[in-house]
Amino acid sequence: MDPKLLDILVCPLCKSPLVYQKAAQELICKADRLAYKIADDIPVMLVDEARKLSAEEIEKIR
Repeated sequence: MDPKLLDILVCPLCKSPLVYQKAAQELICKADRLAYKIADDIPVMLVDEARKLSAEEIEKIR
């Protein structure tokens, strides 16, 4: 994932910064508890396609 792209991407729902999870290939919005997948190095920034995260999953993210 391009670091410059990570610097400008925000959650499309609340505009919060995202946390890149390299192993899972996801961008995480802690505020909305959503995980946006990255497919072929392209972030899929669609709220309807985001995975909802549990409180436990959010706590594990730095």
